[in-house]
Amino acid sequence: MEFCGFTLRNNLFVAPMAGVTDRPFRQLCKTLGAGLAVSEMVTSNSLLYGSAKTIRRANHAGEVEPVSVQIAGADPQMMADAARHNVANGAQIIDINMGCPAKKVCNVMAGSALLRDEPLVKQILDAVVQAVPDTPVTLKIRTGWDSHNRNALAILKIAEGAGIRALAIHGRTRCQQYTGQAEYDTIRAVKAAARIPIIANGDIGSPEKAKAVLDHTGADAVMIGRAAQGRPWLFREIEHFLKTGEHLPPARVDEIHAILGAHLEDLYSFYGIETGVRVARKHIAWYTKGLVGSAAFRHAMNQLPTLELQRQAVNDFFFSLAEQGEHLRYTESDSSNEAPDALAA
Repeated sequence: MEFCGFTLRNNLFVAPMAGVTDRPFRQLCKTLGAGLAVSEMVTSNSLLYGSAKTIRRANHAGEVEPVSVQIAGADPQMMADAARHNVANGAQIIDINMGCPAKKVCNVMAGSALLRDEPLVKQILDAVVQAVPDTPVTLKIRTGWDSHNRNALAILKIAEGAGIRALAIHGRTRCQQYTGQAEYDTIRAVKAAARIPIIANGDIGSPEKAKAVLDHTGADAVMIGRAAQGRPWLFREIEHFLKTGEHLPPARVDEIHAILGAHLEDLYSFYGIETGVRVARKHIAWYTKGLVGSAAFRHAMNQLPTLELQRQAVNDFFFSLAEQGEHLRYTESDSSNEAPDALAA
């Protein structure tokens, strides 16, 4: 796929997720089939540039190109400065966050709260695009603030006028948070009116769902978030299905063990041992969801204080599964993150 001046492996994107899409996770998803991965949102507050969290989020050393960095804020000048700062530190695409529904973000009029102030949207987009004229700028939004105020079409026109190069849309309003089902008719309407690439996002958790959303909306790409947590090989499964119409075999337990093991070592290295062990807990929980005995394992694993104990517990769990002959990823009772196959109206 040609996207913002880059040739991507495919049209499958990793959604920016705070606390999830750090460099280790982005690298892993790209290795396992994603065409593009967007960073966790980086604050536009220059006073926080020196914080450990912001420094880590701006760490792109060795990352597979292109490097897409999402910035968040509500002040046009601060957002422009943030764009310049991140380009100077390796960003090749700047993505603007106007989709985050979190209260702590919306309470400072950032994220999806901006959708209620279209003049301010224009000021921010103009300021950022003009601040980094040689770097493509993209935008992520929701369909609107609530079901009575779906203004994605209006935002599209503002974005195109400002020079935004692509628009990602999560198929929920801000007020929905992550409840209910994503709807794709709004995305379809935006795509029909757009002159720039449109990326569809929301409840895409299987190869069939990815194809259905692409077919229904006509979108140029799909963006996958929660469904890839603990299942980064989802991207290669979708890639294969879109190319062939056939399914890859489910990931085997031994492969999951190997992928998780490499992911953990990258987390320990990236965050340092103490923070790495804490961050690793949620990833271990996601990877083991649905595997036999995983609930008891997760409870015990979350009490372990050291890297050595955590690493050993993971190895023991997967070796036990192998001895039991448990080969496949999911038990029949597993519940995934995806919505029902039918497209939500």
